[in-house]
Amino acid sequence: MLVEVLPVGPLQANCYLVADDATRRALIIDPGDEAEQILARLRRLDLIPEAIVATHGHFDHIGAIRAVRETTGVPFLALEEEREMLEAAPGRAQIFGFFVDPPPPADRWLHDGDTITAGGLTFRVVHAPGHSPGHLILLGATGAFVGDVIFAGSVGRTDLPGGDSAQLFASIARHVLPLPDETVLYPGHGPITSVGRERATNPFVLMLTRPGPS
Repeated sequence: MLVEVLPVGPLQANCYLVADDATRRALIIDPGDEAEQILARLRRLDLIPEAIVATHGHFDHIGAIRAVRETTGVPFLALEEEREMLEAAPGRAQIFGFFVDPPPPADRWLHDGDTITAGGLTFRVVHAPGHSPGHLILLGATGAFVGDVIFAGSVGRTDLPGGDSAQLFASIARHVLPLPDETVLYPGHGPITSVGRERATNPFVLMLTRPGPS
């Protein structure tokens, strides 16, 4: 599996190009800004895009979806529970002083347990709310694209509209921590990490896993 990461936009959200080595067929995950850079990287790597996937609808993760979709012609996929967040993203971006192109309506609304393929790669869609109501994780054979659920040394914020800290920690406990230690975590911001590293060093994970008083 080829994974190319492009930190884009003023908030440096990670856009991932994820491709099957044999067929060069690829997913574009979270094209948040800088559409021309994303498209140029696709061309340079000789990748054949299959779909655009949004892990969630915050403006820093969706700002280039319209331009990338119009150029590539591939479908845009998102979890149906994130519909309102996607529609509200341009207005919420303006509150923070940013302008983003409104994303197009999803060509396919995803549901928990669905699968997405690109060449020989298969990913399972996991609904992981907390950072946003319809946040998803894409779970593959050796890695998970976790968006803003968990980062290297931290977790996603829950003080934005639709955030819920109890749901976020439940999502981490239910969908991230049971994975093998060697599972690679590809977060929405910052460096790539692993389940084992976060289990051992992430203070929020340590708080979750620390035994309670007897």
